[in-house]
Amino acid sequence: MQFPTHRFYEDIMALFCAGVMVSLGVTLYTSNQLITGGTAGLAIMGMHLTSLSFGMLFFLVNVPFYYIAWTKLSKRFTINTFISVSLISVMTDYMPMFIHIDNVHPLFAATVGGMLIGVGMLIMFRHKSSLGGLGILALYLQNKYSIRAGNFGLLVDTIILSSSLLMFPFEVVLLSVMGAAMLNVLIAVNHKPGRYQAYVETKKVSVAA
Repeated sequence: MQFPTHRFYEDIMALFCAGVMVSLGVTLYTSNQLITGGTAGLAIMGMHLTSLSFGMLFFLVNVPFYYIAWTKLSKRFTINTFISVSLISVMTDYMPMFIHIDNVHPLFAATVGGMLIGVGMLIMFRHKSSLGGLGILALYLQNKYSIRAGNFGLLVDTIILSSSLLMFPFEVVLLSVMGAAMLNVLIAVNHKPGRYQAYVETKKVSVAA
């Protein structure tokens, strides 16, 4: 995995900011009964089938994927992903204590929610982290077989969102597809193998972007 080197406190600050963005994006989705792809989408669907909260489901769904991250990617990536998932699980469940969304147009919620989640994921990727779950698998495939993480995510999200037709009205799924497309286009365009590489020059670490 080719990432620039960051100090621990830089990772924590970045992952916290990314967690806020993703949590706000998920809040926009749930406020309009929308869904998204990936493990977050699975957690949202699980909310409608169980009495568990999004945060609890999101945390539990991610647990099996930590083995792939630990053995196939890196220990630091696994730890940072665990931090990200834990932050989002807590933030999303407690977000209503700090912000109450009464009236947001579904189209705005779908597109802006997807953008917020996408930008949050880009920050995570930049700091050796992810949303866990299928994101871990996407990064592994990108680094191992040069399969774009965004393209793989779009395929998986298509399967998840298509399955959601069995649970949600067509117009809800259609808006959710728009949000998922926005999210994955952001990742496909901005996160490419080898884009961020650390190199040493005159005893300073620079980033070639």
